Amino acid sequence: MKKIKTAIIGAAGYTGGELLRLLVHHPACELIYVHSNSQKGKKVTKVHPDLIGETELVFTDEVQTEGIEALFLGLPHGQTKGFLEKHAFPKDTVIIDLSTDFRDESNGFTYGLPEVNKDKIKQAKKIANPGCFATGIQLALAPAVAAGWTKDSIHITGITGSTGAGKALSETTHFSYRTNNISVYKLFNHQHLKEIGQTFRQIESDFQQELLFVPYRGNFTRGIWITAYFPFEGTLDEATNSYRSFYQEAPFTWVSEADIDLKQVVNTNKCLLHLKKEKGNLIIYAAIDNLLKGASGQAVQNFNLAFGLEERLGLNLKSIAF
Repeated sequence: MKKIKTAIIGAAGYTGGELLRLLVHHPACELIYVHSNSQKGKKVTKVHPDLIGETELVFTDEVQTEGIEALFLGLPHGQTKGFLEKHAFPKDTVIIDLSTDFRDESNGFTYGLPEVNKDKIKQAKKIANPGCFATGIQLALAPAVAAGWTKDSIHITGITGSTGAGKALSETTHFSYRTNNISVYKLFNHQHLKEIGQTFRQIESDFQQELLFVPYRGNFTRGIWITAYFPFEGTLDEATNSYRSFYQEAPFTWVSEADIDLKQVVNTNKCLLHLKKEKGNLIIYAAIDNLLKGASGQAVQNFNLAFGLEERLGLNLKSIAF
């Protein structure tokens, strides 16, 4: 199998570390360099010690552009645009950005939600990876939006693990705050709502419904759980069949007849969905791993699509249940 010459910019954080763990074992990837200004000169295994025995790469602060076929950008939000203005990569380089900078599909970027935009991603050279909450919410609701069922405000709650806040410490990421605790933040005003609305308007041009989203900080490390509901006049069988039809070509998104739980998706690139019909409402549960399907795993899925590879390549990850 031909190896694709690949680089990661911003590989010291949680999502960068997950990318490294995926790409050092990806059969079609040759990691040429991993970039970090803060960790330059250090072995990757000094920053990500779980990779001892897996790689001998050293972090660099130098940016090589020529010969790079795939570029993953794991920079902080707001820094990607400036980086690309400073460093010109060949026009054929596939660029996958994990920040918020181009999720509005500006500057020629394609929004990288494979379950909705697979055909566009296959042709794209610039891909904006979706946000973690955005991924879970969109996969929970996209089939309903496509079917025209969402006629009123949509109520959504979501809880995320502490890794969703990134590696930098803040008051609400310290162990003493997170443990045995839960809290709400950015009530009805989360930054991912903009990209969610954009996707839903692409699916249904007249979509204008309010997304009443309550995000929670969870007292666990990784994973996202979404609950969404809205008035629904159809039957549960109708909804289940419609969802399964919508995702029939999606290798990572599955509708489960049985109740689901978060541990089923941790350490996977899956999204699991479960539907209920109660008191005139359709309720959808969605579960993803925020660092994989919500970030680095989905980025590798987009890499596979952009290079014409099998979509699951390098992403068959599940090895634990508890």
